[in-house]
Amino acid sequence: MIARLALLTLSAFLALAPGAIVAAHAQSPIWPSRIVRLVVPFTAGGPTDIIARIVAEQLSKGWGQQVVIENRGGAGTNIGNEMVARADPDGYTVLFATSSLAVNRSLYRVLSYDPVADLAPVSQVSRFPLFMFVPNSLPAKSIMEFVAYAKANPGKVTLSSPGTGSTPHLAGELLKQMANFEMTHVPYRGAAPALNDLIPGRVDCYFGSGALLETMRSGQVRGLAVTGAQREPAAPELPTIAEAGVPGYDVTSWHGLFVPAKTPPDVIRKFHADTITALGDPVVKEKLAQAGYTVVGSRPEELRELLKSEIEKWAAVIKAAGIPRAN
Repeated sequence: MIARLALLTLSAFLALAPGAIVAAHAQSPIWPSRIVRLVVPFTAGGPTDIIARIVAEQLSKGWGQQVVIENRGGAGTNIGNEMVARADPDGYTVLFATSSLAVNRSLYRVLSYDPVADLAPVSQVSRFPLFMFVPNSLPAKSIMEFVAYAKANPGKVTLSSPGTGSTPHLAGELLKQMANFEMTHVPYRGAAPALNDLIPGRVDCYFGSGALLETMRSGQVRGLAVTGAQREPAAPELPTIAEAGVPGYDVTSWHGLFVPAKTPPDVIRKFHADTITALGDPVVKEKLAQAGYTVVGSRPEELRELLKSEIEKWAAVIKAAGIPRAN
């Protein structure tokens, strides 16, 4: 009787064991075990897309899994942001975010996602200032000469940008507020067409990333200053706007990695650790530095606090500038 009972118990265990093993494996998957989509909320070829591809390549090497860039531009990055916010929270759909994620809450009457509640931070990737460029035909050769020129030509000086509410737009608006002069904003659908009109002097200034320093060095445009708190190693000859005559001026943009809010904590921890490793690679650091980007790497909590502080900062600038909210 005892032997028969033991045999039945063993048979039952063997029948259940495969299911138990599968369940245990399902609860502890090895991540990533397949392709990871890195959503860039801009069209291909721009500065953000270029930096995302450098990071994606390094993560692919570390994981042994392909990281595929998916460009979802449009609606001021809202299309790409919402796509990730609504994606399955499994760590396989990732947002390569910019400061637009913080700005959009104040630019749009209604957002279909909450940048704080619907997205979980992984790590800040980089920080970078912008550079103020003017056409060679403009007489101003410094920030204060530009301010004087704008004051002497009220209503005639134009500020170009890749779109309303973009960081280049808001950098110009903040300069207007702090130096007390007027410029007319001319939004474009991207950085390339804005630059194309800056070079021949159809617009008077543009705040662009370090990716445009080569355009400056080739003599096509003139650089006046950098927007950050310190001079940049990529262009040490350019003063900060603060030291050039507008004390306290400081605009620094950033890139960061986010996943859907309910992504498992163990996936976020591994993703964060692997990101820090990837960003620590000397080749990655050098590639970013050449374009004026500083590698950061941060704890998820630090990126969350950065996002919250940026939401508050740009809300005040947008309100003061009287920028109407879009539908």
